[in-house]
Amino acid sequence: MFAHYRPLFLFFFLLAVTGKSHAQDIGWNVHFHGFADNREYAKSNRYSQSILGVRIAPEINLSMDSIHFLHGGVNFLHEFGSAETTAKDIIPTIYYNYKQKGHDFYIGMFPRKDLLNGYHRALLNDTLNYYRPNIEGMLWRYQNSAFHQQLWIDWTSRQTETAREQFMVGLSGRVDMNFLYLSHNVTLWHDAGRKNNTDENERPVRDNGAAMAKLGTDLSGLSFLDSLDISAGGIIAYDRLRGIYGWRTPKGFIADVYAEYRKIFIANTFYKGEKLDIAYGDRFYTADFYDRLELGWKPLQYKGLEGKFTLSFHFTRGAIDNQQQFSLQYNLGRLYTRRP
Repeated sequence: MFAHYRPLFLFFFLLAVTGKSHAQDIGWNVHFHGFADNREYAKSNRYSQSILGVRIAPEINLSMDSIHFLHGGVNFLHEFGSAETTAKDIIPTIYYNYKQKGHDFYIGMFPRKDLLNGYHRALLNDTLNYYRPNIEGMLWRYQNSAFHQQLWIDWTSRQTETAREQFMVGLSGRVDMNFLYLSHNVTLWHDAGRKNNTDENERPVRDNGAAMAKLGTDLSGLSFLDSLDISAGGIIAYDRLRGIYGWRTPKGFIADVYAEYRKIFIANTFYKGEKLDIAYGDRFYTADFYDRLELGWKPLQYKGLEGKFTLSFHFTRGAIDNQQQFSLQYNLGRLYTRRP
């Protein structure tokens, strides 16, 4: 298996050597993520599972100036109890990043962490953080003190004779107005057939996604709490299976509350409306009523290190499920260290 990735490791070695001789700046970073996520979802007839493992992602980065950056690294996942490491557990991280005057552009295979964190679970479930840590495509964002907007595409499957063509496009943003804000999240997933396929039983082309808009207020610093955020709005899903059925557009109301004091936090999400079938969304939103209550504690918070315990309760009609999570994330390294 490691022989399969030998050219990749050679590329990273040459990148580092070239950086030492030509780049003005060179830096490195390592992201560690350990997680234990136990999901007891049997009462609502959803998929119960335990996800436990560690992920480590070392990177080196080179730059000629303060605008253009080249990153290279690997992202390695090991799930506890796995007998061996397979090729799918090691993925490359290679991307170009442009930064200037509020604009931020990425192309390549780059971490979704910190770029898609603002998406609601109804549109992008949190399991993606475990099994799909990188975006493979492009992302552009613009941000200033009161405005943020970004657009991205993630290519999830390249079309071949055996694999379907699949990609996701997303748009999100936020406008701050003193202690009020407007936010939106949009996704569209495209699932097309295989190349040169003549199978009459092949699944038709599917277009699926959702859009959410909310009005919120950030009251952090205006009370004894360290953080207090309240928001509410609407969500609409859209789904069609070409040749089978046209656009279906279920919709509903959604509200979120987050409060934190020192190392303790509480979060609640409430949804009421039609059943949503969003391909990459949390499956609890296939219910017409759903409430998620999270009670959490952050015992470790220090210079890039955060450890977090979360106990979650999932309320649907006639059922209460529960979930226990522990996550430890650690970022360390030196970025863009000036070379003489």
